Amino acid sequence: MNNAYLFVFIMSFITLFVMRKVAKKIGLVDKPNARKHHKGVVPLVGGISIYLALLASFTLFLPMSLNLQLYLGCSAILIVLGALDDFLDLSFKIRLIVQAGISLAMIWVGGHSLHHLGFLMGSDTIVLNEAAGAVITVIAVIAAINAFNMVDGIDGLLGGLASVTFTALGIVFYISGNEYLATICLLIVTALIPYILLNLGFPLGRRFKIFMGDAGSMFIGFSVIWMLIRGTQEPDIIAFKPVTALWLIAIPLMDMATIMIRRIRKGHSPFKPDREHLHHICERMGLSSLMTLFVISLLASICAAVGIVADLNGVAESTMFVAFLIMFAVYFTAISHIWRITTWVNKLFGRQSVMNPTSSQH
Repeated sequence: MNNAYLFVFIMSFITLFVMRKVAKKIGLVDKPNARKHHKGVVPLVGGISIYLALLASFTLFLPMSLNLQLYLGCSAILIVLGALDDFLDLSFKIRLIVQAGISLAMIWVGGHSLHHLGFLMGSDTIVLNEAAGAVITVIAVIAAINAFNMVDGIDGLLGGLASVTFTALGIVFYISGNEYLATICLLIVTALIPYILLNLGFPLGRRFKIFMGDAGSMFIGFSVIWMLIRGTQEPDIIAFKPVTALWLIAIPLMDMATIMIRRIRKGHSPFKPDREHLHHICERMGLSSLMTLFVISLLASICAAVGIVADLNGVAESTMFVAFLIMFAVYFTAISHIWRITTWVNKLFGRQSVMNPTSSQH
């Protein structure tokens, strides 16, 4: 299996270099604007390249099954949808309809759905009927896809957070004895590494920079929720408790929920782009892009580690759930009052504030 990791790593590099040239020829590139502050045009084919590398690797090194075919097929549809969105800037309604369709394919073709939420309320497990399970599954898939789409705002962040989540998933699958799903998760991490390096401009500089694109962020989000559902809902696979899933994707999930609630409270569409995400706030606090990447990835790693350790040590699911809700409440309150908090801290230490609340509307 070591050959598979070496193959996907090399194949990911090759497809990234090939697809970046294709992207420039067909105009699948990202250009600077009021919200995007990068320099020059950047190819938007990171996700497409990673998918192609994984497709080749899975075909060559893994036993092909209906589940794997369904996963690759649904992912291919999202890759095409994301590429069209990068080209044409599709309406969010079209994206949601296709994402909902993918969710229904998961449920009806693969039998992958949320049918129990564990012991979140104490001694009784929360069991969903077929209709409720289908609705919540659709919501969960759309939420995961868009949570990872929203964090793709600075170099390395989507790749870093995805690597944290898939590494954590690989660990819990391996511990539970499911080496097959653990291998898939770790192959995804391996395929992400070349992208992260080029996205950060290492080692070849900004000339070879590449972005994930909506195709990539949708693919990553879908892959995450696919693994979370399989790892928590299927009796022959169950590797961790449903509540643990919240901790494995804590930062993208909390960032998405917070930003959507704040947009709705302002009377805006929850899907309206802005610059009020956690990574934007970190940068306006004076952190460099690399430091922002490090801090957010570290926070995600801590959350994932807490979730795994609590799961392995049999901490009550209700306790884990309440702890997550408290963490989210603290996070939401801090983000909502970040300007006031930062001003107070700067005054305390005699520093001049580097933040401008109105800059978030650029």
